Amino acid sequence: MGDILISEKSGMAAASQGLSMSSSSHDNGRENFRERLLDIDYNLGDLEVEQLKFLCQDLVSRKNLEKCSSASDIFEHLLAGKLLSEEDPFLLAELLYIIKQNSLLKYLHYTKEQVENLLPTKRKVSLFRNLLYEMSENIDSDILKSMIFLQKESMPKMQMTSLSFLGHLEKQAQIGEDDVKVLEDLCAKVAPSLGRKIEKYKKEKAFQVVTCPVDKETESLPQGKEEVFSCSDVQQFLGALPVNSLSPVYKMDRKCRGQCVIINNHSFTVTSLSERRGTQKDAECLTHVFKWLGFNVNIYNDVTKENLEEVLIKFQSHPDHADGDCFVFCVLTHGKFGAVYSSDGVLIPIREIMSHFTALQCPGLADKPKLFFIQACQGEEIQLSVSIEADAINPEPTHPPLQNSVPNEADFLLGLATVPGYVSFRHTTEGSWYIQSLYNHLKDLVPRHEDILSILTAVNDDVSRRGGTRKQMPQPAFTLRKILIFPVPQEEL
Repeated sequence: MGDILISEKSGMAAASQGLSMSSSSHDNGRENFRERLLDIDYNLGDLEVEQLKFLCQDLVSRKNLEKCSSASDIFEHLLAGKLLSEEDPFLLAELLYIIKQNSLLKYLHYTKEQVENLLPTKRKVSLFRNLLYEMSENIDSDILKSMIFLQKESMPKMQMTSLSFLGHLEKQAQIGEDDVKVLEDLCAKVAPSLGRKIEKYKKEKAFQVVTCPVDKETESLPQGKEEVFSCSDVQQFLGALPVNSLSPVYKMDRKCRGQCVIINNHSFTVTSLSERRGTQKDAECLTHVFKWLGFNVNIYNDVTKENLEEVLIKFQSHPDHADGDCFVFCVLTHGKFGAVYSSDGVLIPIREIMSHFTALQCPGLADKPKLFFIQACQGEEIQLSVSIEADAINPEPTHPPLQNSVPNEADFLLGLATVPGYVSFRHTTEGSWYIQSLYNHLKDLVPRHEDILSILTAVNDDVSRRGGTRKQMPQPAFTLRKILIFPVPQEEL
């Protein structure tokens, strides 16, 4: 795409669109800035231009945006409106970040991480505009077709993209910053999982801080009165607050994210427990994703009861907990309700495993989130096809509440592959439905700043849609006191 764009655009064409180069010696700084804007323009195609036009609708008049045929046209309007300058190019950095053109941030002397850190206090693109753009990315052709069908009477007779569809709803005043009911109803009917984005938007909007206007700091002050706090004071104060300061968030800024333990049982010494083919794929994916998130990953294969006890004691008193933010413990094995099997066939209660990491037993993890992910059946075995196996052994006649498996104290989360009484499924080469979905959703949603419970809700939705006549529904139980949001890793997975 880069070569095509470059061959189609010359410096002369760009100059004719408004990004002309000044030859004045006293204007070299501005010339260099415009050259960098031109470099960005070269690397953006028609799709990105349409995305930028949509995101700038609250910043540039629609009439002017309609005339824009290139990114440089948009830049010219932002420059003219003093929304973009060499001294403060953050708006463009924000726009490039939103449309995932992070490689172009170098032209503005920003990194992806710097943009993320500055967004809470320097955001220019509204939460509503962000919501619509983010939803457009998740509305595929089938969902779009269904939404257009439901809105047929108000839709123009023309080909529409998800972005133009949402833009049309807004233009027709069917949706707005304070009214997303139509959008909620559409999502409830054809794409329930998108409803989470709307709920997140409504919460963020409710907590949004309105800062004072930049150019009119003292306009409304009575004569003779002075500001107690200037606008710059307020901005500095806001910058010191966490992103979700009105909703408590677990601290995630220590030297290390924490320790991650993976118990991976493939082979068993008792004949009643079959080999768990495909589990290696799960172990590899968990290793990759938690290393990506900054954890030190420790993997143990075919763990006996005695070996498991040694691992639990080791990590119960691990010295690195003091420098970590979090703790993760994953178990891949056979199981039945409320318990998992060691490789030598001993049934071990999940609560017994988790109890090693209470504040009393493990002071280094006090007040820190402790996450346990269990890929194992929690109920009776069923007959399945050759490529799908069940991680189940015997039926369980009665099922006490899942919460009974979680220690009766704060900061624990238990993610089970299935609800009590039912099997969980594992492909013999591609891994289990639950762990593969967890891997994919962590990879996709952590960069979007989704919290862990929202991610697990998305996992529930994904896994529940699989399998045709064979169904599986994961279930989390937790005593978390705060929102858990993993920092976005610098490297892409």
